[in-house]
Amino acid sequence: MGIVQSSNLMPGIPSHVAIIMDGNGRWATGKSLTRLKGHEQGAKAVREAVKGCRELGIPFLTLFAFSSENWKRPKEEVNHLMGLFRYFIQKELTELKEAGVKVKFIGNINRLPKDIQKLVDHAKAETAGNKDMVLTVALSYGGQQEIVHAAKALAEKVKAGTLAPEEIDEALFADHLDTADIPDPDLVIRTSGEKRLSNFLLWQCAYSELVFLDVLWPDFKRLHLEQAIEEYLKRCRRYGAVSV
Repeated sequence: MGIVQSSNLMPGIPSHVAIIMDGNGRWATGKSLTRLKGHEQGAKAVREAVKGCRELGIPFLTLFAFSSENWKRPKEEVNHLMGLFRYFIQKELTELKEAGVKVKFIGNINRLPKDIQKLVDHAKAETAGNKDMVLTVALSYGGQQEIVHAAKALAEKVKAGTLAPEEIDEALFADHLDTADIPDPDLVIRTSGEKRLSNFLLWQCAYSELVFLDVLWPDFKRLHLEQAIEEYLKRCRRYGAVSV
């Protein structure tokens, strides 16, 4: 891809890990705390995931931080999550920059508060030249919405006469997605024991290996990342073909 120059990638280890960070609310409920406290603890687990992937030599990490459906949650919870995003971006940016991490964001960023949009732009600009790892954060993101947006973009080109319908194939469609400049996930991890994608990277996960962990996201540690990768290494990725 020309974005990441990683020389310590172990044979067979996934080059792109995507994580659905689930279980903040249940973690808090189990400890008789507010859901807001669960989100605060969950933010700390993000550091574990980023650090773990960096140390393992995984060049691409994508985190599902806030879905397009999450806007339906109570206003207090949404506002608290926005506050956590502000805090996390401001607090972690310097360390991410120094660690060689390039920060990207996907989703309907225009729906976020203006100050967070500015923080997003600042984080992208400050880390644009980094090549050791790409951290993609999905904010206000929905896989179905992303696919519809790509289809509309292609339809506009056909309407304008700059693209013929027969020229549209899987590769061209992928080029119109938010993730056009990063590879599809090799491994998707979901915490909390739930077993669904929840509208996350639906196109990109067509042949991803899925690993579901019972641990709630606030309790996620390097050990759990390694467990998921160990499970991934046992899989035989055939992409619809017959294994040799």
